[in-house]
Amino acid sequence: MNTLAFLQNINGPEILLIFLIVLLLFGAKRLPELSRSFGKSIREFKKATTDIEEDIRTAMDEEPEKPKATPAAKRVESEKSKAAEEEVVVEEKKTDKA
Repeated sequence: MNTLAFLQNINGPEILLIFLIVLLLFGAKRLPELSRSFGKSIREFKKATTDIEEDIRTAMDEEPEKPKATPAAKRVESEKSKAAEEEVVVEEKKTDKA
């Protein structure tokens, strides 16, 4: 049985005492509802932690992709090519005049 750090030496009488206090505080009608919602929340928490662990493991197993050219880099390259074309046009005009 797994024990929590702060509940190491809890035995049957202590658990019974805690159950009776909870029963007095919340009443017999609300006790099943509370335990059901507590169970659902624990199940959801476990599911979330396993999903996160799985995501981390798959991220560590995948090889990093090569960086692709971003739209900004493509735009800079196209501006450079336009500038080069303009230089060629200017040089052609100079040679035509000469």
